[in-house]
This record gives sequence, structure tokens and C-alpha cells, in this order.
Amino acid sequence: MTIPRSYNSPVREEKVRETREAILSALLTLMQSSALPDDISMEAIATEAGIQRRTIFRHFANKDDLLLAFWPWLNAKIGASTKPETLQDVVAGPLQTFPLFDRHEPAMRAALHSRTGRQMRLATVPARRLNFSAALAPVLGALPADQRRKIEALAHLLYSASAWEVLKDYGGLDGTQAGETASWALDLILSAAKSAETAANATIANRGEMR
Repeated sequence: MTIPRSYNSPVREEKVRETREAILSALLTLMQSSALPDDISMEAIATEAGIQRRTIFRHFANKDDLLLAFWPWLNAKIGASTKPETLQDVVAGPLQTFPLFDRHEPAMRAALHSRTGRQMRLATVPARRLNFSAALAPVLGALPADQRRKIEALAHLLYSASAWEVLKDYGGLDGTQAGETASWALDLILSAAKSAETAANATIANRGEMR
């Protein structure tokens, strides 16, 4: 009696990866030249990817599943980090990422204004808050909680695709200029916060000496 062997074929795994990549790349191509991603049909994606429509559903359960997988894939593809680990990561973030957003501008705008793009961003908020809070703690740790919350909120705003879009549309800046502006603003805000923290620590120390 022959016992069937269970194993994963490297060739098969590579084919699966290539097909998934082709589907996501096809969606990106369509987004660069068409309407919001919510309106792009599965038929159009399949045609662009050179596969049959049913093949898409072997990789993604439905359209929402595909679109929700697309946004993290896009961030990784353009090299945009959304998880700062240090204070310097926060300050330098816009400077590094906003020019990258320019290279895929239609897709980034779709991420801001489409239903699934909003869903994707909202899903990342809890983890993003934790990342920013930890990264900013060395500067904001001694400040009152309400002040920390306000400064963290400003950091979220300035290091975001929303800030990139507003600085481009209302300020007339390109991605590089927008990144420089947002990083400069972050540096000013966090430097002021650091000065406030130093002053607060000095006040506490003085009170301790007076006792």
C-alpha cells in the first residue's frame, strides 16, 4: 500500500505568489489610470493580470478582501513605513515617505477617499497610536496627559497621507517639499515640547529642594 506523501511544492508556492502579485499589480495599474478602486471590476482586474476571473477568487474571497490586502501591499511596495519606532523616525517620516507617495499619486488618493481605503486606515489606527506613543515618549513622557494626547494627534496628522495631500493641493507643494514642510513642523513642535518638559522637570526639582 502506497502512503501518499504530503509536501509543499516550491514551484507551486512560487506560482501562487506570482499570481497573487499579478492580481495586486493589475489593480495598481488600473488605479493609476481609472476611477476609485471600489468601482474597478473584477473582470477588469483579471484582464489586466492576464488571468481568468475565477482565478482571483482562489486568492481573495471577494472584492473587499482583495482591496483590504492591497493597501498594506502598496505601502510595502513603495517603501512607506507607517510604524515609527523612534523620535527620529517620526520627525523624518514625512521627509522620507511623501516623495514616495508622489510616485503612486492616484493610488494614494484612492486610499484616502475610497470606502475600502478608509476601512484599511481605520484598522491600522490602534497599532499606529501605540507606535507613535512609544516613539514620542522620550519627549512627551513628563507632560500632562491632555498635552501628550494633543501633540501625538498633531504628529499623526503631519506624518500622514492626508497631510501630504493637503500640502500638495492647498499649498501647491510637490511631495519632496511637502515632506520637508511636515518634518520641519514636527521638529518645531517636538522641540517646543521638549523645552516644556525640561522646564517642568526643573520646576519639580526646585520644589523638591525647597522642602
